[in-house]
Amino acid sequence: FRNSPCSLSSFKAFHCLGVAHVEKLYCEPTGDFAHNPEPLEKNLGDIMNLMKKGKADVAFVVDPDVDRLAMVCEDGTMYGEEYTLVTVADYVLKHTPGNTVSNLSSTRALRDVTRKYGMQYNASAVGEVNVVAKMKETGAVIGGEGNGGIIYPASHYGRDALVGIALFLSHLTYEGKKVSELRASYPSYYIAKNKVDLTPEINIDAILSKVKKLYKHEEINEVDGIKIDFADKWVHLRKSNTEPIIRIYSEASTPKAAEEIGQKVIDIIKDLSLSIRD
Repeated sequence: FRNSPCSLSSFKAFHCLGVAHVEKLYCEPTGDFAHNPEPLEKNLGDIMNLMKKGKADVAFVVDPDVDRLAMVCEDGTMYGEEYTLVTVADYVLKHTPGNTVSNLSSTRALRDVTRKYGMQYNASAVGEVNVVAKMKETGAVIGGEGNGGIIYPASHYGRDALVGIALFLSHLTYEGKKVSELRASYPSYYIAKNKVDLTPEINIDAILSKVKKLYKHEEINEVDGIKIDFADKWVHLRKSNTEPIIRIYSEASTPKAAEEIGQKVIDIIKDLSLSIRD
């Protein structure tokens, strides 16, 4: 819990949920972080190694303000922050049918799980405020972002890792599986994140417009930049508001396929940048 104040309330929550044993790591509320506090795999070597000893069923990791949740499986492997929302949504939809929302750059696994229950998935622009607005508009019963942010309206309209932990543990108990087995039960997708650095004189809006025309036969979403949805993958282009940069997120069923579609679009952007100027 990153030595954040959350560590105090978290253990009370575990007790109320009937958790028999809790192993603590960096749980003193000092505000001094033992490493980069962002809950990403590259920062979590200590807790992953602790889990490899086989003494716990699951590890929970949150960021300092407790609005992002990541998990580590019983074998020391990362659960995958994109799948925090997917898993919690599976539990919620099983008991409370309704719609779901995540932002355009989040995994399509949430869409798959939502459709499994015959419900509607909707995508919002990136940003918690946009997710919440879309949830209210569509009456979603669960939503969030692919960075591990869970928004559960039955509790409140804000990202909350403690709510996510309670829902995840409830689902884990209901399913009666190991954490790694639960993760394996969901569709596997992989996201690649890249960017293209351009120069100020390049007309980025014109480039995005050209890319859109090149893929006019695919499903296009322009709520936040341009997202191109293919049958088996997607790529999302977002321009920076402060720098001459286009960020490119892509997802497919394998890491290689995700990188390939991202690189293909990068190559197109670089070619277009040679001829399009303000």
